[in-house]
Amino acid sequence: MKGRFVKDIKGFTGLEAAITLIAFITVAAVFSYVLLGAGFFSTQKGQEVVHTGVQQVSSSMEIVGSVIGYGNTTSNELKGTVFTIQLTAGGQPIDLSKTVITIVNPKDGQSVELKYNASTTSSQAAATGTQYGVYWVTTVNTGGADSYLEEFEKAEIYIDLEAAGFTLNPNEVFLIEIKPPMGATYPLELKVPPSIDPTMVLLQ
Repeated sequence: MKGRFVKDIKGFTGLEAAITLIAFITVAAVFSYVLLGAGFFSTQKGQEVVHTGVQQVSSSMEIVGSVIGYGNTTSNELKGTVFTIQLTAGGQPIDLSKTVITIVNPKDGQSVELKYNASTTSSQAAATGTQYGVYWVTTVNTGGADSYLEEFEKAEIYIDLEAAGFTLNPNEVFLIEIKPPMGATYPLELKVPPSIDPTMVLLQ
């Protein structure tokens, strides 16, 4: 009787060990699954952050051709400027209706913020004191240009400095910042020529 009782104890101990081992394996498998899931989730979020960061720090536009200035020979001041923009290679479309242009004069700290003028017929006529004018040089939309600057499109931007109350005299340096809703700000550092003419090249 005593021998059989001892054998029964050994058998029960082995079964108990097997159950414990299975429980450990199950818990480990569940824990591993949770860790793998969290790792995949973190990797995906990391990729999204990197992709968003690249979009934010890289500029989606570039200047095409020269930056032209228009002078007021009577007051001997720069009265306006015009330039053409397009998307960079692989750049995402830019909504100009949400794009802000800021003009800054570092000398006296003067700053003017201009927004998109939706009703544009010509470059200079569309600009006002608080808005910049847009004339679509080329567009891919058969029904007429919309507010999006897309691939193969070119938009001519006109800024009326006089109407905006922005005073720039000869030899003064000023900054134009184009701030799209997505992507880095595109800065343009320009200098007023020593002699004011009706039409001048500010940047080639």
